[in-house]
Parts: sequence; structure tokens; C-alpha cells
Amino acid sequence: MSDAYGKALAAYFNGDKKTRIKVESSVVETEYWNIKEFFHTWEKMSEIEQRALKLCTGRTLDVGAGSGSHTLWLQEHGVDAEAIDVSAGAVDVMNQRGVKKAQIRNFYDIVGEKYDTLLMLMNGAGIAKTMQNLPSFLNHCKNLLADGGQIVMDSSDLIYLYTDEDGDVDAEIYEEPYYGEIDYTISYRGEKDEPFEWLFVDFNRLNAVCEICGLKADKVYENDHYQYLVVIRNA
Repeated sequence: MSDAYGKALAAYFNGDKKTRIKVESSVVETEYWNIKEFFHTWEKMSEIEQRALKLCTGRTLDVGAGSGSHTLWLQEHGVDAEAIDVSAGAVDVMNQRGVKKAQIRNFYDIVGEKYDTLLMLMNGAGIAKTMQNLPSFLNHCKNLLADGGQIVMDSSDLIYLYTDEDGDVDAEIYEEPYYGEIDYTISYRGEKDEPFEWLFVDFNRLNAVCEICGLKADKVYENDHYQYLVVIRNA
């Protein structure tokens, strides 16, 4: 199985500070992302990241932890933090960086565990993949929450991509599929990972699905770029 993302993380960690990955998507032109952005310290983290980390309490699972920057901050501040990622290369980098509890694990495969906080950052709602899968994703999260537990997660409303200079919204966004469902492919040095689906969901739709699942969503922060942070608990 290809692990272009994990290999890029490892290359940067081992000294290639100019490492970039090629990111192709169904909505914008091909981009090249600098891997250094995945290794940022507290001072370089966004307002959303900083606020999210401060909300984490108790046994915390960092889902899709990548290089482990968020988990490391939590560790350093006394939080019982665990990290998972489907990338073997990412988990290897986390171990080398000092993450105490890091595993190669698919979030959907976890059963029988209970967490006080499920942390999902860098558009963590994307783990749901599609709007159709959002209810089952949230129900799975709900099954992993301890009494009084919380999901701390961010997402974005991509409506700005379909809004012109006069503020008019392209009518096509109201057609199926939902405009926040994006297909991505990551490549590094000629190696390409399998394409994957990622969901960017506006808060109103997320909140409506949460209510159906017996959950309560509270938007705790939103910036000027349609990105928001939400805390979800049992209703």
C-alpha cells in the first residue's frame, strides 16, 4: 500500500526541509503543500487549533494525528493523549518525535473504547467523507464517548468557492452531490496514494445531523475564512 504522505513527513523530519506534496482535488487546481506546515509549534498554530487544544480534557484521542504536533502539545500539558493515523510513516514519525501513545489505526475500526475527548483537527469533519456517511460517522463517535465526553472538531463552509464578487451564489451548489464533498489525491516524488473523499460541512447541516443523532453541537469559534470550531456532546 502506498504511503506518499507518510514518506513526505519522514523526509522532512529527517532533514529535507523543502519537502512538498502534490495535492490534486476535484475543486481547485493542483497545489503543492510544504510539509513544514504539518510540524508547526504552538506559536504557529491557528486560532482554531489553539482553542481546540485548550478544550481537551481527560482521555483524549487525536484522530488523524499526522506528525503528532497536537498530541505532543497535549502531552506536554498533562493531557492523557493518544494518537492514531492510517499512515504508517506518520506513526513512525510520531514515535520518533516522542508521542507516547501512537498507533496505526483506522478510526472506524475502534470498538469498545471510551474517550473523554475525540479531537479531530485540520478539517477533522472530513473523516466523515460524505454527507451520506455523516450520521454513521457521528454515531460511531457517540459510541466512543465516555459519560460527559465531547467531540472537538473543525470544518469549513466552502460556499465561498461558489460566490461571486457581488455576493451571488452559484445555483449549482444546491444540486447533488453536496458542494462540500471533495476528492483528493496526494503524491510525493512520483508515488501516489489512493484517492480519498473528504467532507467540508457547513455548520447548519452539521448541526441538523447532530440533532438527528441525539447530539448537541455548539460552535465555539469561527474565523473570517468560513472555518469554524465545534464542540459536540450528547444532547
